Formats: sequence, structure tokens, C-alpha cells
Amino acid sequence: MKGSHLLLCLLSVSCWLNLLPTAGNKIFHFGPCRISVSVTEIRSGFTAIKANIQARDPIRTLSILSYPHSLHKVKSLDRCCITHHLFNFYVDKVFKHCKTEDSFVNRKISSIANSFLSVKRKLGQCREQNKCMCGQESAEKFKQILANYEGLNVTSAAIKSLGELDILLDWMEKSH
Repeated sequence: MKGSHLLLCLLSVSCWLNLLPTAGNKIFHFGPCRISVSVTEIRSGFTAIKANIQARDPIRTLSILSYPHSLHKVKSLDRCCITHHLFNFYVDKVFKHCKTEDSFVNRKISSIANSFLSVKRKLGQCREQNKCMCGQESAEKFKQILANYEGLNVTSAAIKSLGELDILLDWMEKSH
């Protein structure tokens, strides 16, 4: 009998620990989806290369993410959808075209990309479970971001998008 109580106690503690975010992770609520994101790790990697990346941006008069109201005032239910689109966008378009001659910068970009890929997968699972619905507003906001991106050549657009990563991270943390 004592063994079963101990087993139940250990099982309970194990389940409880699995629900806690790991060091540096935050639990974000994107509508009904709960996603653990290592924002500290992403920010740290981005901070290490931010000046280098932004110095490579030849067009300083245009913004891809902060076009008026692109990420502002997104409804709670639309946050999952637009976040899903943004993480797909960064993984599928941005990181693929952000190669530099600096191996340190490339390693940091690769590390950030791996973190984004992990979040992309988690958001994909939410979408598969029909927890992440896309409304008209999120579709329009993402179309505007894509139009901003596609208005530039691929390399410039990718560098600019990577240089604006802090805009995305700030938005995520504000809506947290």
C-alpha cells in the first residue's frame, strides 16, 4: 500500500513539473492555445546580432512588421492565427535568406530559427486541433505584412524582417 502512495505521489510531482515552463520559457496564450516559448533565448541570440543585422538593412524608411497597425490591436481569438502565420513566415521565408559571411551571426540566426521552428510546430498542433481559428482581421493583417515583404528583393526583405524581430517579440510579450 505504501508503494502505491509513493508511486502516486511521484507521478503527481512528475506531471506537475511537466506543466512548468523550463528556465527562460514563458507560457503564451494565443487565443485558446497555450505555447511555451523560450523568449529569453531568442532575445539573447537576437541582441547579439541586432546591430550587425540592422546595419545590413539598406532601406530604413520602410517597415515590414510595424506598418501602421500590422500587429496592433489584434483580437485575442486572432492572436493564434497571426502568430502561426508569422512563425511560418519567419521559418519558411526569412531565415532561409539570411546568410552572411560572418559565421557567428549565422550560428545565432540558426539558433533563433530552431527556436522558431519549435514554436511553429506547437502552433501547428493547435491549428490541427481546431483551437487556432483565423478571422478576417488576422488574414488582412498578415496580407499586409506579406505585401511589405514581397515589395522588396528577397535578401533585403529577409534582413529587414530579421532586424525587426524585436517588434514581434515585444508584441508577443505585450499580448502575454
